[in-house]
Parts: sequence; structure tokens; C-alpha cells
Amino acid sequence: MNRHIRRVTVLGSGVMGSGIACHLAGIGVEVVLLDMPSEGADRNKTAREHLNHALKSNPSPIYDKAFASRITVGNFEDDLEKIKNSDWVIEVIIERLDIKKSMFEKVDQFRKEGTLITSNTSGIPIQLMSEGRSEDFQKHFCGTHFFNPPRYLKLFEIIPGPKTDPSVIDFFTVYAEKFLGKTPVLAKDTPGFIGNRVGVYSMAKVMELAQEIGLTIEEADTLTGSILGRPKTGTFKLADLVGLDTASNVTKGLQQNLPNDKFIQDLKESKVMNFLLENKFFGDKTQKGFYYKEFDKSTGETNRFALDLEKLEYRPLERSKVAAVETAKQAGSTRNKLGVLLKDKSKAGDLLRKHFASLFAYVADKVPEITEVFYSIDDAMKTGYAWKYGPFETWDLVGLKTGIQLIESEGYEVSDWVKEMAESGKESFYQIKDGKKYFYDIHSKDYQLIPGQDAFIILDNIRKTKEVWSNAEASIQYLGDGIINLEFRSKMNSIGGGVITGINKAIDLAEKDYQGLVIGNQADNFSVGANLAMIMMMASEQDWWELNMAIKTFQDTMMKVRYSAIPVVVAPHGMTLGGGCEISLHADKIVAAAETYMGLVEAGVGVIPGGGGTKEMTRRASQFLISDDVKTNHLREAYMTVAMAKVATSAYEAKNFGFIRNEDVIVVNKDRQIAEAKKHALIMAEAGYTQPIAKKVKVLGKEAMGMFYVGSDQMVAGNYISEHDRLIANKLGYVMTGGNLSEPTEVSQQYLLDLEREAFLSLCGERKTLERIQHMLKTGKPLRN
Repeated sequence: MNRHIRRVTVLGSGVMGSGIACHLAGIGVEVVLLDMPSEGADRNKTAREHLNHALKSNPSPIYDKAFASRITVGNFEDDLEKIKNSDWVIEVIIERLDIKKSMFEKVDQFRKEGTLITSNTSGIPIQLMSEGRSEDFQKHFCGTHFFNPPRYLKLFEIIPGPKTDPSVIDFFTVYAEKFLGKTPVLAKDTPGFIGNRVGVYSMAKVMELAQEIGLTIEEADTLTGSILGRPKTGTFKLADLVGLDTASNVTKGLQQNLPNDKFIQDLKESKVMNFLLENKFFGDKTQKGFYYKEFDKSTGETNRFALDLEKLEYRPLERSKVAAVETAKQAGSTRNKLGVLLKDKSKAGDLLRKHFASLFAYVADKVPEITEVFYSIDDAMKTGYAWKYGPFETWDLVGLKTGIQLIESEGYEVSDWVKEMAESGKESFYQIKDGKKYFYDIHSKDYQLIPGQDAFIILDNIRKTKEVWSNAEASIQYLGDGIINLEFRSKMNSIGGGVITGINKAIDLAEKDYQGLVIGNQADNFSVGANLAMIMMMASEQDWWELNMAIKTFQDTMMKVRYSAIPVVVAPHGMTLGGGCEISLHADKIVAAAETYMGLVEAGVGVIPGGGGTKEMTRRASQFLISDDVKTNHLREAYMTVAMAKVATSAYEAKNFGFIRNEDVIVVNKDRQIAEAKKHALIMAEAGYTQPIAKKVKVLGKEAMGMFYVGSDQMVAGNYISEHDRLIANKLGYVMTGGNLSEPTEVSQQYLLDLEREAFLSLCGERKTLERIQHMLKTGKPLRN
């Protein structure tokens, strides 16, 4: 069935409805957002105010605020007939079956045949909602459950109704992955579906165990946070974030609707939760939950407090380190870390043994009740709850036999299919073969290929067998079809000597033996920029020759990226800052993930971009120069972007800042990014790639420089920037206008690079710059001095 989604009606403009509308508008869809009519002249006030509130929220629900023009607001009484023009109607109203059924009765009157109808319910049975509707409605109806916030969380649960046409499920599976940038997970029509069924149980059980064992909430959060590859909030802080009233309601809802789920029924009533709910301490939404903070006017400091689980009183927050976690951090791989934690004899080890035992037993018990394939549970927890490893992937890291022993030692039953799998000699739930991931199928009792991998290149799956070259900070893999990939693997993918060596090696190899190069990785961030510790050390020791050579090597490497004999495609995502942005600016083509936070942030640490970024922004601005035009407009914009260290909050916004060009590509699903980048490198190579020539750049000289200097003086006079900010801004203006030139002049790119490097080095000699670098290394935040 060849469908196209051009227009969508979203019914309900609350937090989720507005968020879904913004995400759809962000990918280019026209959206009608409806809610209850308001009294008075403006009958669309409810939907409009909800949408405006969403657009002002941080982080933003939309890739670019300008995309909000694709959303039209309306109300249920006057505008429901607009459904007839929609390809998809998604219901996001209150979680009450009677109200939803009443809404669907009206929708059925206005929809045209074949229109897709879905509900974003998080738990009401899909089969009950479509009862009594027309045959065509039921055929095109299913659940499509987004997770909040819809732009950022990738889980998209698809829940068929009893009469849903299989082609509808197939369509949403492809549409979610390719266009919405989501991970589609097929769930059965059971309470909580997959994500909340497992996530809520896991959260409630950890809270119960922490109280039972006698751990503080800070200790429990440290143990169930980033050390396990989960959000650093841990468990109690996550509950505050979700809302304790919401978390409690969902847990109680599962207990009411799942009388035969022994694990859910065995969850004990929590005196702590009752205390919080009775006092209306609902977490972040009421500024008080398991944690809260208070500003002390007398000291000017913010004091933080945590709830004592025994006394039910607040006490000062304790940032005490958990010894087992500190030891585990030194163990290297996640597998080794888990091994250390599970062997720990303290309360910390006790919590994790009991947590993993209950979690492993629960997820195994839920196959095939909530899903036929266990990898859907892993997908749901990774994309809906931001776990790096799903429960079965974690079990593989712990070891199949160890997991079974943990389950039995805590008095749980091991599911028959897991016993059978272990007895047949299988040692893991997953296997990697020929760069593809396979899972143990409970029906065939053998490993089967996880479907849908053809659109992806997963570096984890090919690294062992396809590695061509590596050092401690970089690795080169063969992607096939004559294209290689360079992956950074330094801390936070920062750019130091090892990465620079890797870039040069990759280009040399590609020019000799291959057709093209992709520079991409699948870490959380593409690159946070240059290795600041190295710059700090050289500058502190006044080793100017060494620092000059390091900067020149970086500049030369960027020019090699731009002017090599093979196409170079860079694939930025996540934080792409400083040097990471500079690498992107020099690519033949950028294939960016929509979630790319790109910026030249060097001013924040007291310098200007020194790896060709200043030169490149000047070169790009010069391309807009037209005779008889106001010549400084584009240059001023580029200058302000760099001077103010602006960071784009999406790849679309990066276009507005001039970091990404119209000919570059943006992919909404990050999982597709490396494969897409490879495709573009191959297209360029096969079209007969010709090595580009470095052209001269027209700079504007003293007249434009004077304008920038006057601007920075005014900013200091108005107390908007500091004296040191002015020094940085003036150095930047000097470079971007071409230095001491009396009139507009064409200069070589090397001329600009030399000016850029000289300015960078002189700023590194400033005490206030070193203070900024030191502060950034210590706190991760910029210092304004």
C-alpha cells in the first residue's frame, strides 16, 4: 500500500498532543491541532495557548521555531470536519475510555475511507476503543504510543487492534523508523504495553529494595544510574521527574488490570510514597518530592535536600561516593563493571543482585505475553527509558548462567524457555554474525536475524571483523563498496593527536586503496572539540612552538579534509562543538542527524576557532558578497555567531547559523546516519569526484574591522560583555576582515589560517583565557571573566 502522510490532525493539545504536533511539523507535515472550544471570541484559545507554552519550553519540542507555521490550531466543535483532509488522525485526549469512544464516534463521521486513526493511549486496551465503529475505521485503527518528550525519546509502540489491517502495521513500522526517526516496537494489546509494563515494575521494585536494604536515595540513584548505562537520574530522581502522582497511578493501574501478574501484585505498598502523595509532594512539578532545593537569601546559595526513607524527614543532600561504584569505574568495559558490582559484599552489591534477579525473571516471564520477540523489550527500554543496554542485553553482559543463578538465589522462577535455551548449550540471547545481529527465537529454538537491519550500519557489529587500522583514539573500518569510516574513540571524542593522526591516515588510505571516506561514530556525541587539557598544559608551560605546531597540524588536517582526492562525508550528531564543528565545516558533504547541537564555542574558553573554523566562516560569508549590496550583512552574522559562541539546537537550526548548507543532508533517524553518509560518499565517487581547488577569499579590510571594534566597545559600555570578551571579539574581527588591509582584498585561505593561528596563540597567552580553560575542565561550564 503506497501511502503518503501530508496532513495530520492531532486531537488534544496538552503536553503530549502539542509535543507530537511539533515533532510532525518538524519533519515537514502540515498539522491541525484541536482541543476544547474556549469561551469568548477566540474559540481556539486552549489549543493556541497550549502550543505557545510548548514552543517556549526548554528543551524545544521542535527542530526550528519557524516550523511552527505548519501547525494550525482549532477546536473540536468548529473544526472536526477538517479531518476529511487528513491522512492520519491521532487521538491524544484524556485517559478515559468513555471520552475516547465518544470522540472516535465523531471522527468516524468526518473521516474519509482509508484515513489512518490511532490513539496515543499509554494503557487503555486498543480493542475497547474501536468497538462499534465502522468496518473501515476498525481496519485502519491501532495504537501508536509516543513517549514524552516526543521529539527526543525514540520509542514508538505500535499496538494492533483485533481488526487492524496488517498493511497498516507495516506502514507505521516503516514510517516511524524512516520519517519520524523512531524505533518502532510491535506490542501486544496488554496493560502498559511493553515500555511502561517493564519500566514501571523495574522502578517500583528498585524503590522497594532500597528501603528494604537500608540504602539512602542518593546511594540507590548512584547504583542505578550511569554506572549501569542508564540516565544519571537513577531511580528516585527519575520518579520526581516523571511525577510521583503519575508514577503511583500507573503502578496502581497495572495492579488493578493485571490480577495474574505475580510480580506486579507482589510489589509492597510504600509508606514513603503514601507520605509524599498525602503531602502533595509530587516531585519536580511541585518542586518537592524525594528531592528538593531551596534558595537561602542570607547566604545567596541554593541548598539541596533529600528524603530520609526511614524517618520520612528531609535532610541535607549527601553526595557520598558509593565504594562499589568507584571500584567498578576502574574495571574498564561494562561487562567488567557489572562483574565487580555483582561480587560486592556490601548493601550496594545486594541491591544490584536483587534488582537484576527480579528484572531478569520478570522480562523472561513476559515473553510471549507482551511480545513474541524479546528484543522488543530491549528496544523499548533503550528508546523509551534511555537505557544503553536493554534487560536481555544486560543479562548477556552478566552471563546467561550467572543471570539464572541470580534469579534462583532470590527465590524467583526461571522461565521454561530460558531453561530450555541454556540446556541446549546456548550461551547468550544475542549473536553477531557477518556484521548482523541475531536473536534467540523461542519458537524455532534457534538464532534468527533481527529484521530491518538493511537500512543501518551498526559499528558495534562490524568493528571486530572490518577494522582496517586503529590507534588509542581512532579506528578505521571498511563499510563495503570502496568506502571506509573513521571513528573517534577518545574521551568524549575530543580531538587530540591520536584523532588527527587518524584523520590523516584515513585520507591517505582512502586516496590509495578506496573510493571515499566517512567520518562518523555512534557514541552519544560526535565530538566536544579540541583536547583542552593538552592546550592548557602547553600554554601554562609557555611551550609556544609546540602549541603553534599542534594548531598548524590541525589546520593542515582540516585543509586535507577539504581538498583531498576523494570525497569526505562527515556525519555529526549530538554535541558537535569547536573542533567537531570545524571538521564538519570542511567536509564535501555533511550528513547530520536532526539532533545535532553544533557550534564554534571557542570564545567560551577565551580563544577563537583555530582549526580553520574562523577562516571557513569568513570564506562562506564572502560567497554572499554582491556588488552594490550592503557587504557587511553576511559577515556580521557569521562574526556574531562565532563571537557569541552560538550553538544550534538542531541540525535545522545549524542551517540558519551557516554551519550546514542547503546541499547537505539531515536524517531524522540517527541509526540510518552512517549508511546514509556511505551512500552519499559513493554517489560522489561514482559520479567522478574531482579534487577541488582552494580559491581565494575576498575580505573587507579596515572599514568592516572598525565596525566590529565599535560594536564591541558599545557592548562593554552597556555591560553586556567583559573586557576579556572584547579582546576575543576584536581578535576575531581582525581575522575575519583580513587583518590590517586598507581596502577589500582577495587573500589566500592560508593567509587567513595564519592570522587565525596567530590570534589563537596570542589569546592562549592571556591569564584570563587560562582561567576560562581551567574552569571549563573543572566544571564543564564556561566562565565569564
